Amino acid sequence: MRARRPPVRPSFDPQVQPWQSADSGLARVGPQALTPEALRRSLLPARQWLLDPLGRNEVRYPEREGALVMAAVLIPMVMRAQGVSVMLTQRAAHLHDHAGQISFPGGRVEQEDVSPVATALREAQEETGLPQDSVEVLNSMPEYVTATGYAITPVVSLVRPGFSLAPDAGEVADVFEVPLSFLMDPANHRLYEARLANGQVRQYYAMAWENRFIWGATAGMLRNLYKSLAMP
Repeated sequence: MRARRPPVRPSFDPQVQPWQSADSGLARVGPQALTPEALRRSLLPARQWLLDPLGRNEVRYPEREGALVMAAVLIPMVMRAQGVSVMLTQRAAHLHDHAGQISFPGGRVEQEDVSPVATALREAQEETGLPQDSVEVLNSMPEYVTATGYAITPVVSLVRPGFSLAPDAGEVADVFEVPLSFLMDPANHRLYEARLANGQVRQYYAMAWENRFIWGATAGMLRNLYKSLAMP
């Protein structure tokens, strides 16, 4: 049986820390670049990813130093008639890591998974009920290392509408969608700064959508997606 690591929680409230807008000199990704056809062209496997300086390695919690846990998440972009939207989950409040946070569906790489793509598809189906045959995988982004010691491969995909979901209540409190146009507009990106008890300063991105607070690794991956789609 896999040894379980001690749980860690942020020592600060991420929503009340000082922040500044993260849109200086940056333009939104226009609607013509956010259609399914344009996303297919932009996210070809041969593309070069442009990562935000904060969007690759978070400062690790002391309890989570050491070997990284390999994981993958699915970034499911649903092809709605009114525009592409991104499916997100709110994690159940009792979970060991990232409890109650907004995240992409995903999880640890298991022995039977042949690739991070297989992990992302399997975990998305297990957590939300999203059928794998509704998903069109476009590309995998570079690994994102979290403060909790996970090396996450984000798998970018398009999802055909018409699917039915069956969220696993043991892992997922809610499933919802946010317009991709909102997430790809840097006017909606905030850069927060939290001063920790040990004197360290942690910076992190966040996006506030209605009553949802998307922050940390999920926001960092979305920022990386923005930077790459906005690249000339």
